[in-house]
This record gives sequence, structure tokens and C-alpha cells, in this order.
Amino acid sequence: MRNRAGEITSGVWLLVGFGFLYLPIVTLITLSFNESPLVTTWTGFSLKWYGELLRDVPIIEGFVLSLKVALLTATASVVLGTFAAVAITRFKRFPGRTLLTGMVNSPLVMPEVIIGLSLLLMLVSVQRATGYPDRGMLTIWLGHTLLGMAYATVVVSSRLQEMNPQLEEAGLDLGAKPWQVFFLITLPMISQALMSAWLLTFTLSLDDVVLSAFLSGPGSTTLPITIFSRARLGLNPTVNVVATLTVLVVSIGVLFASIWLARAEKRRAREMAAALRIAT
Repeated sequence: MRNRAGEITSGVWLLVGFGFLYLPIVTLITLSFNESPLVTTWTGFSLKWYGELLRDVPIIEGFVLSLKVALLTATASVVLGTFAAVAITRFKRFPGRTLLTGMVNSPLVMPEVIIGLSLLLMLVSVQRATGYPDRGMLTIWLGHTLLGMAYATVVVSSRLQEMNPQLEEAGLDLGAKPWQVFFLITLPMISQALMSAWLLTFTLSLDDVVLSAFLSGPGSTTLPITIFSRARLGLNPTVNVVATLTVLVVSIGVLFASIWLARAEKRRAREMAAALRIAT
């Protein structure tokens, strides 16, 4: 009887938690079909704000810029994070290892306001000395990559620590060079972690406000900054439409990524089982 009551209580709390997380998103999606120009007042079903979005140039330009920065940030973060993770997990002793570990992990615990202000002061000093770079897409990308690399390093490091190092040693014993072991053994084994890190850093970059506010310049306003600036003056349902389309695109991307990761994991398990049968 107590177990039954405990299951019911756990289920209720689970529903409350999911409702707290996803009910605002469902409300936002519903209000994107609202006919009223007021964001929170429902007057009837309409698709007119989806048409208005096509004529909202600042929103479209901000979304395109955010998408470009997020794609570049995710790719650069995974590449740099993978190199840092391999150095930290596979090489236990080398000069500067402690410094490298601290520098990689510091963006995770440092407030973004401090990171953004530090980068802004540094870039302004560099611009005064050399005349380059101007604040825009490049500076936003640099800031987002600094933060994303830290998250990517943590994700990839956790996978490398779980990976059996004897697999790499076997490749070396069979005559493979270190770079061949890295590309033919290590990368395929951590491909799921690389995809997870890419999705994580892409999302972090796409919705970042603080770093973008410090590092953006005239004519380079990202979508979150555009929405945030409009929120202070009064929103209209086109913002709900943007959020709805973003949720749809991200959900589709996560779905396909999850399917790909599950298939890759099953394929890897079959290959390892086949290798064990051959070895025995």
C-alpha cells in the first residue's frame, strides 16, 4: 500500500515538474496563433503574425546572424574542446597542464558579465592598437567560442575517461601512427559525445544575451538581443512566432540527432561484440 502511494506521489511530482518546464512553452506556441496584437490577450485564432514575420526585417536579420554565429561557434567549440580534452585526459603530465585545466574550466564558473566585460576591454585595446577587429559577427563568435569550448571540453572529457585506453594502445601496437589512431579509433568511439557537445554549444550560442550584448556592434544585432530590446518597449505576437519556429526547428534537430546517436550506439555495440567473438 505504501509503495502504491509512493508511486502515485512520485508521478504527481513528475507531472508538476514537466508542467513547470513545458507549460510556458505550450502557452507561447498557442499565443503565436493569437489574432490580437497584444501578446497575452487571446481574441481568436489567426495566422496573420506568421505573415507579419516575413516582413519583419530586424527579426529575420537577427535570426540569420544568430544562426551563422551558432553554427560557427558549435563547430569551433567541438574542435578546440576535443583537442583540450585529449590533452587533459590522455597526457597526465606536461608543462602547463594545471594552467590549461584551470583556463578551460574557468568560463564554466565565471559570470558571463565578467567574461563579456573582459573580452570587450581586450578587443577595444586591440582595436585601438591595430585598427582591427570591429565589433560585429567576429567578436561575437570569439566570445561564444570561448564559452562553448569549456562546455565541449567537459562533455568530451567525460567520454574519453570512460573509453578503454587499451583500444588505442592496440592500434599503436599494430603499427598505426598516433594521428591514425586518433582519427580511426578515438574519434569514432567518441562520436556521440562530439554530437552532444555540438548540440549543446549550438544552443548556448543561439540564445546567448550577455556576451552578445557586450560584443555586438552597429548592424550586428543577434536575435536574442533584438527580442530583449523589444521586450522593454512592448512585444507583439511576432516574437511568439519566432519562438515557436525556433522550438520546432530545435525539436526536429534533437529528434534526428537522438535517432542518429541511438543507431550509432547500437552499431558500435554490434561491432565490439563481433570483435570479441573473433578474438575468442
